[in-house]
Amino acid sequence: MKVSVVILNWNGKLFLEKFLPSVVQHSTIPDVEIVIADNASTDDSIQFLNIHYPTLKIIILDRNYGFAEGYNKALAQLQSEYFILLNSDVEVTSNWIQPLVELMDSDKKIAACMPKLRMFDDKQYFEYAGAAGGFIDKYGYPFCRGRIFSTVEIDNGQYDSISDIFWATGACMFVRAEYYKLSGGLDADFFAHMEEIDLCWRFKGMGYRVVYNPESIVYHVGGGTLPKENPFKTYLNFRNNLYLLCKNSFQSNIVLLLLKRMLLDGIAAIKFLASFEFGCFFSVFKAHMHFYIHFSSLMKKRKINKKRFTQNQFKEVYNRSIVFSYFLRKKTNFNQLEF
Repeated sequence: MKVSVVILNWNGKLFLEKFLPSVVQHSTIPDVEIVIADNASTDDSIQFLNIHYPTLKIIILDRNYGFAEGYNKALAQLQSEYFILLNSDVEVTSNWIQPLVELMDSDKKIAACMPKLRMFDDKQYFEYAGAAGGFIDKYGYPFCRGRIFSTVEIDNGQYDSISDIFWATGACMFVRAEYYKLSGGLDADFFAHMEEIDLCWRFKGMGYRVVYNPESIVYHVGGGTLPKENPFKTYLNFRNNLYLLCKNSFQSNIVLLLLKRMLLDGIAAIKFLASFEFGCFFSVFKAHMHFYIHFSSLMKKRKINKKRFTQNQFKEVYNRSIVFSYFLRKKTNFNQLEF
């Protein structure tokens, strides 16, 4: 099989009803299969699939492994050249697969790529989770072309060229299966959120490319499983961001880097407190506590990555603080940043 489109589902029958028809309709090119990997849903997702899509391949997992390990377990059962990790809340369009597969076929150094991601509810805007490709700053804070923090740009064609990026969105990520397995796949300790950034950082450290191709467009609802203001999501984002920074950043002084992150995250916590978002305020401290508890195991992963990486300097890393550039210098659009 050339391509496996893999949708990880957890209690997402409503999304399957709404968005699976577009995937089936627009994934009819040769050597493409659609796979539903179910994370032990307790709704009637499987019954719905059996009745309405009896020919689709379904992988049923024995419990909810989260995004990272759920995909690892599902992809281990597939034999394709390329995997497409597709969220269940994504509407695809005609010819969404071919441009990215052709791009990856053209260069064996491309480990992952992504299409243009727009907002489902207002299709003129980029979508928060990936927009026109992911980047990261020197302190590990991720952002996108087309979306920095809460500022989302209208798509006016300003990012319509194929280009290298730092990370591809897990909402719709094309991955070369060979390199996915070689890298060890998604890190199960992340459970959900930022695991795709961690994977792409490892790809780039191993000398491979991550690329954005605007010739394919998909529309993402976002926050389908966990709403943006959910304290658990805040916890995962802060904890996992520290995880990926500790594992993959090889700046000379990791302790100094983490101290600076403590300061920046403390400012974020105060902002949550000032906005009366008490759940998110405590989530920041919980994230740091769990990070320090697991620090020794993260340092072991760091040693493995340090041996595996052939490079650690990337032009897609913003060599400033995106926090200060956005909030103090009022650089709210990607094209205003100085790379």
